[in-house]
Amino acid sequence: MTSLAASEGSAIDILIVGAGPAGLTAALYLARYRRKVRVLHDGRSRALWVPRSRNIPGFPDGIVGADLIARMSDHATRYGAEIFEASVNAIAPRQNEEGFRAHLADGATIDARGLILATGVDTNLARLDSGDHDAAVRNGVLRYCPICDGFEHGHERIAVLGSDLHGAAEAMFLRQYSSDVTLIPKWQVALTDRQRGELEASGVDVLEGRVLRLDATDEAMFVAVEGEAQPRRFDTLYPAFGSTPRGELAAMLAPLTDPNGCIPFSAFSDGLLPGVYAAGDVIEGLDQISVAIGQAAMAATRLHNWLREQDGHVMADQK
Repeated sequence: MTSLAASEGSAIDILIVGAGPAGLTAALYLARYRRKVRVLHDGRSRALWVPRSRNIPGFPDGIVGADLIARMSDHATRYGAEIFEASVNAIAPRQNEEGFRAHLADGATIDARGLILATGVDTNLARLDSGDHDAAVRNGVLRYCPICDGFEHGHERIAVLGSDLHGAAEAMFLRQYSSDVTLIPKWQVALTDRQRGELEASGVDVLEGRVLRLDATDEAMFVAVEGEAQPRRFDTLYPAFGSTPRGELAAMLAPLTDPNGCIPFSAFSDGLLPGVYAAGDVIEGLDQISVAIGQAAMAATRLHNWLREQDGHVMADQK
C-alpha cells in the first residue's frame, strides 16, 4: 500500500473520514465509480471490538467485527481505494477554490472535492471493579447492543444498568427475549410513577439500591448493591449509558441542530451541505452495521452524481 506521505499532493476526488462499515462501503462504491478516493481513520471504529455479529445478512453463523472490517478494507482497496491510519484535526472549505482541506494531526493537509464523514460514535463504557472489560464483552457477560445480540440471551437472567428512561426502555426491549430482566440504577432511579407502572406491567423488576461493584467472571456478572449482603448474579449486563457522536468535524462545516451532537438524518441522502455527506452511527437514527452500509451506498452515489453535475456529465433533464 502506498504511504500517506507519498500520496500527498495528488488529486483527490473524495476524502472519507472513518473506516468502519459506513466509511468502507462508501469507499468501495466510489472506487467502483472510478473516483480517486482516500479513507483516513484513527483505528477506533467500534465495529473492531464486536465479538461476533449475527444479524449482518449473509453471515448466519456470525462474523467477528475485526474480521468484517478486514474483509471490507480488502474489498475496497482491490478496486483502488486508499486507506490510511491518520487523525484528522480539522476540515474547512478551501479559500477561493472549490473543495475542502483536511488538516491532519501530523501537520499534513489533504485537499478533496467532496467529503463523506463516517466518524461514528464513542460508546460510553461501564467500569468494572474486577475482571477485564474486553474479555467480558467477548464472553457475553457484558453487552452494549440489545438489537445486535438480545436474541443470544433469550431465557437468561439479564440486568440493565441505567437510572432513567433510556435504561427503562432498554430493559423493556430486552423483556421480549427473557422473562427475567432487572433494571438497576447506577445511583438512583429517575422514573415517574407511570414509567414504573409500565415496567411492572411488562414484567421488568426495578432494583432500588445503588450499585457498589461490578465484578465480571468468564460466565457471569456479579452486581453488589447497597444494603444487600451478597452480590446478585446475572448471565449478562447491558449498561444503558448511550454513546457520544463524533461530530466535531461536521460541526466545523455546518451548525448541528441535534441536541446530542448527531449529524442530521438527512445527511446521507440530501447532504450536510454541497459536496459533504455523512453516513453511519454519527448521524441520527438506528446504530446498526446494515443501516450504516445502506446509508453509505446512498451517500457515495449522491456525492458521485453531485460531482458529475459539477463537471457537466449529467443530462440536463436529470438535474
